[in-house]
Amino acid sequence: MKEIKDMEFGGERPLFASHDLKLVNVTIHAGESALKCCTDIVAEKCRFEGKYPFWHVDRFEVRDCLFTPGARAALWYSRDLTMTDTLVEAPKMFREMDNLSLTNVKIPDAQETMWHCRGVKLRNVEVANADYLFMHSSDIDIDNYRQQGNYSFQYCNNVVIRNAVIDSKDAFWNTDNVTVYDSELTGEYLGWHSKNLRLVRCRISGTQPLCYCENLVMEDCTMAEDADLAFEDSELNAVVNSAITSVKNPRTGSIKAQSIGETIIDENVLAPADCVITTEN
Repeated sequence: MKEIKDMEFGGERPLFASHDLKLVNVTIHAGESALKCCTDIVAEKCRFEGKYPFWHVDRFEVRDCLFTPGARAALWYSRDLTMTDTLVEAPKMFREMDNLSLTNVKIPDAQETMWHCRGVKLRNVEVANADYLFMHSSDIDIDNYRQQGNYSFQYCNNVVIRNAVIDSKDAFWNTDNVTVYDSELTGEYLGWHSKNLRLVRCRISGTQPLCYCENLVMEDCTMAEDADLAFEDSELNAVVNSAITSVKNPRTGSIKAQSIGETIIDENVLAPADCVITTEN
């Protein structure tokens, strides 16, 4: 593998169509598409300032690097990425990608990130300002994760999340086959129109959670006081180890909770309207 060390590049496509290349302490200045159409690339302790540096790249590693805000949309249409110990300040990262693994990565401006990605593995990752994160992505495996940003995981499928703190209005809308373990989920309108959403030992905060769900399962979860008007028009089997402020018109299934402050069943409840609701108190 050829090595380039302690150098600087800028302008249009300075390393276009490179193969079997290792970059060490290299700076990519303003410009576009520095490493477009490359294969088998390693970048270590590098700084990326220009736009679109990794487009149409296969088999690449990014270690201990910095993507400044100018390196927007840096990784698109690429496959087989391993990124570790990296700070990503650039927005709109990771689009139309397959098989990407991020470990010890921080993304403080994650708006419109991880769209149409398949085969995503995150370990010890923090994201913020992450509106519309993970749109239309699939086969996602996440552990030890912190997120702030609304409208996340919409239209995703085959997702497993463990040990997460997710602050996100409208999270998990229109998802299919998502399981979340041992996590804190904060935000309004959680999980609307989802299918096969399973929450295990999770804490739920925010108004009107988990409405219009199909095959919702909750195991040993807790719900905060502001998680009111829950489960409208949902098909569910829920075990909640706390009080629930209010439940409104669940469609079918069962709900078991320590107590329920208000149960609203009115003329708007949808058939079969046979949800079994029980409390310990």
